[in-house]
Amino acid sequence: MEAKQPVVIGVDIGTTSTKAVAFGEQGRTLASHAIDYPIIQQHPGWAEQDPEEIFAAVVKTVNAVISKLKIPSSQVKAIGFSAAMHSLMALDVSGRPLTRCIIWADNRSVEQAERLLDELSGISIYKRTGTPIHPMSPLPKLLWLKEEQPDLFRQTHKFVSMKEYVLYQLYGQYVVDYSIASATGLFRLDTLDWDEDVLKLLGMTRAQLSSLVPTTHILRGMRKEWAEQMGLDPNVPVVVGASDGVLANVGVGAILPGEAAVTIGTSGAVRTISPIQKTDEKGRTFCYALTPNHWVVGGPTNNGGILLRWLRDEFGSPEREVAKRLGIDPYELLTKYAERVPAGSEGLLFLPFLSGERAPYWNANARGTFFGISLRHKREHFIRAVMEGVCMSVFSVALAIRDVTGPLSEIRVSGGFAKSPFWRQMLADMMGKELLVPETHEASALGAAALALYALGDIPSLDTVKTWIHILSRHVPNEENTLIYSELFDIYTRLYDRLKDEFDVIASFQRRNG
Repeated sequence: MEAKQPVVIGVDIGTTSTKAVAFGEQGRTLASHAIDYPIIQQHPGWAEQDPEEIFAAVVKTVNAVISKLKIPSSQVKAIGFSAAMHSLMALDVSGRPLTRCIIWADNRSVEQAERLLDELSGISIYKRTGTPIHPMSPLPKLLWLKEEQPDLFRQTHKFVSMKEYVLYQLYGQYVVDYSIASATGLFRLDTLDWDEDVLKLLGMTRAQLSSLVPTTHILRGMRKEWAEQMGLDPNVPVVVGASDGVLANVGVGAILPGEAAVTIGTSGAVRTISPIQKTDEKGRTFCYALTPNHWVVGGPTNNGGILLRWLRDEFGSPEREVAKRLGIDPYELLTKYAERVPAGSEGLLFLPFLSGERAPYWNANARGTFFGISLRHKREHFIRAVMEGVCMSVFSVALAIRDVTGPLSEIRVSGGFAKSPFWRQMLADMMGKELLVPETHEASALGAAALALYALGDIPSLDTVKTWIHILSRHVPNEENTLIYSELFDIYTRLYDRLKDEFDVIASFQRRNG
């Protein structure tokens, strides 16, 4: 790399991996490194991770990118953090974990979420906090801990997210940014403070939560042990940053009102930015903080690329063998099979709720369903139907956002699915809108780096990021396919409505017999 070029590092603490990406001028990627880690599912419906493993991944990834660039610590101008939302862990008075990190995919608090909605002013809490009532969020998780593990709940000194734990290890301070806090269900959007009524409901005090800071808050004075292991100057400015979802909008350039970002990785999400806070009368969308003039309205889906992985792992043995023999990715082979089938999978429809569902239904009991199966349907029909089901889920979220914020004028895509031209075109056809594919696939890390530069005053606004981003390709919708998908989407929504009660019945059966 060029001598003495300033480097900004974006660290993205994700669900399945932590990535550190070094960026140069105008957001140019200089080096990156990722470390994967597992999700621990000790009981049905549980989803946890080892916080020590994730903290180690942060240290090692930052060290790796600095080593790859062969630069002195003085060339690192700043570090910005991004992290997955809704994680929760309990710490003792010495900062040691009393639990693993409970992540967004954990559904153990289904009953608590249902009770919050039915009996405990859940919709009112949502309208104050912007976080829909669902087992993903820390609010019902905390209620579960209080009821199911009361001794642990009483012993807990601090309840924190994964990013808070990382920052505590690095600095010995408990701080949480407004963005992560706004995804807890405990944070009032209007006052930018903890919600006293929710704390009273939980029997918690403010002292058990971290100090609230803006997303642009700067930390200095890192513990020397960790600075040395990462190859950093202890006084390098570290910007607390925000959540991965809101930063992905920045990282793809979907920053102005009406511009939407669609991310499909393990899960999926659709988000747009509003200059003011906006919640939905029906409770379908979230509203999370980014800056005082940027509020991210959107909705996440539980079921994205994880469904293709499920297909590959559980039903794709022949494809894995063939792909290995040909030296190609098994996903590429699955996609080639799906391409043989016309839009609509010849009447095979898939409700993709294998992990329950978040937006727009917020129903942890929702289950996956194939509908319309006939003897004519082959392996490739099921593969395409799964991919189409993911797109229908994303489309349903986009429609809910449109109701809250107004029409979506532009759609930019990122995440693992963005590497597949076939899947991108399918989504363009489903939504009936042109899709733009930005150059970066590490949108959250770029967003974290850009927010760091904004915090330091090196860029005048987050809008600057739009000038950094090159559009690699565009997908214009096929009108004939759009008409087919419009007809099938109507069936999709009616099917969900008719099966909703049955989902509750089968989910209850699974919990009793799982």
